[in-house]
Amino acid sequence: MKKVVKHLFPKNVAEAVAMLAQYEGEARLVSGATDLMLWMREGKVSPSVLVDVSDVEEMRGVEVKDGKIFIGASMTHAEIAAHPLVKKIFPALSDGCRSVGSPQIRNLGTLAGNIVSAQPAADSVVPMTALGAVCEIVDAGGSCKQPISSLSKSVGVSNLDPTKEVMKTIEIEIPDGKYGTAFKRIAPREAMALPVVNVAVMLHAGSDGCISAARIVASPVAVVPFRAQKAEAFLIGKKPSAALYAETAVIAGDEASPRDSLVRGSGAYRKVLVKDLVEQALTEAAQTLM
Repeated sequence: MKKVVKHLFPKNVAEAVAMLAQYEGEARLVSGATDLMLWMREGKVSPSVLVDVSDVEEMRGVEVKDGKIFIGASMTHAEIAAHPLVKKIFPALSDGCRSVGSPQIRNLGTLAGNIVSAQPAADSVVPMTALGAVCEIVDAGGSCKQPISSLSKSVGVSNLDPTKEVMKTIEIEIPDGKYGTAFKRIAPREAMALPVVNVAVMLHAGSDGCISAARIVASPVAVVPFRAQKAEAFLIGKKPSAALYAETAVIAGDEASPRDSLVRGSGAYRKVLVKDLVEQALTEAAQTLM
């Protein structure tokens, strides 16, 4: 393990990007560091320079503008769980952030860190995927926007490079008309436990009252957060009803392919959990469609 010889504190995103470029792969972005410090101790990563963006103002705050909610990538899970705008507009995200780790972890760990860690069952990433979140990413060549669903490559491997790139903001479009979101989770205990299964959904109803758009995301049933696209398609054009949610949940459970796990249980058991949690989440999300 290399010794960290510099801990830098940029004033803005441009300065952070310049610092990363200056050290050509030897520097790594850091904010909460709840995962990074463990990786460094285990020798998985060995940066000699840390570029700390915890206090970069551009990466902080929550704002509603132009029909979207913009969230600074360095906002912590505790801040998002308690934020009144997030609780009002996207309760699934608030609930997911409230489920992360312990109070200590939630007070330090950031949304960007949870995304870059690329764990398929990350409790904030699953609802952000269901909400269709888009991330603004900045590097030496400029900035671009990428859907959150494109950032996880496999378990623990992100398509975002924290030695070159900075995630600045996360934006989520607020649907017109009636919509609903929900997050559900089963774990061995209430806190400090990885989920056996977690599920997030988003539903949007058209002017005729029928479901016009849907996203259903379940984890960990694949190497990245899994969208149950057959179940989503089954919902479209139908009137909300308990029977519809039950049928859709069966389809989602059939679509999911969780592996057997000594930690989380058998694949067959977790397929049943996916079905049950999807039905619960759809029922809750649909309450605001009426």
